[in-house]
Amino acid sequence: MSRLENKIAIVTGAARGLGRGIAERLAADGATVVVTDVNEDGAKQAAQEIGGGAIGLTCDVSDHASVEAMVAAVKEQFGRVDVLVNNAGWDKAAPFLDLDPDLWPRIIGINLYGVLNTMKAVLPIMAEQGSGSVINISSDAGRVGSSGEAVYSAAKGGVIAFTKSTAREMARKQVRVNVICPGPSDTQLFAEFAGDNQGLRDALTKAIPLRRLGQPADIAGAVAYFASDDAAYVTGQTLSISGGLTMS
Repeated sequence: MSRLENKIAIVTGAARGLGRGIAERLAADGATVVVTDVNEDGAKQAAQEIGGGAIGLTCDVSDHASVEAMVAAVKEQFGRVDVLVNNAGWDKAAPFLDLDPDLWPRIIGINLYGVLNTMKAVLPIMAEQGSGSVINISSDAGRVGSSGEAVYSAAKGGVIAFTKSTAREMARKQVRVNVICPGPSDTQLFAEFAGDNQGLRDALTKAIPLRRLGQPADIAGAVAYFASDDAAYVTGQTLSISGGLTMS
């Protein structure tokens, strides 16, 4: 029996990149995956390609009503939610003094409010079930800061604190909440951040003890662990996956 068999898993921002890798891994481990993304066509296409009964739904995590509609659709179709992976994220790289304040609400809305919105909708379902696992994807930027990503770092730091607080609140309902902090990873978001700056990529790779950028599979394996019963006694934890770039 696959370790996530019979589990219903929602993964946000899963049409591409890290979210897609996470969705594929959870499906490979037996879960029925709900691929959500602001790009509806991308979500549906990803679900079709993943297979295993996966479905694709549109969802703007920064919009509370959109999240509630998505979760209601999942509850109606499957009757339960066993795993929630808050992966959706977005950033605009710039030094803080150069970043247009008009972008602050979008960065915080997707990266922090997105997590609040999905958990507000999903946690009551998990509490009623008396079981569930939430895995929030933060960033090492939220732990140690990152030049050119000050507002993003602030939002991701908020995700870490929120994870610990909700883990305490939900423990008596046997709902586990953990957070993963990826370091520099070879994703489309990183490509958008670094642009054509091969020097930045090379410098980061040299600074990482394991001498490579992270891959979606590196993060997906940890998500699969937290989602499974192998982590039944693990909650409120922050796991950095950075090839040793940050150690604590």
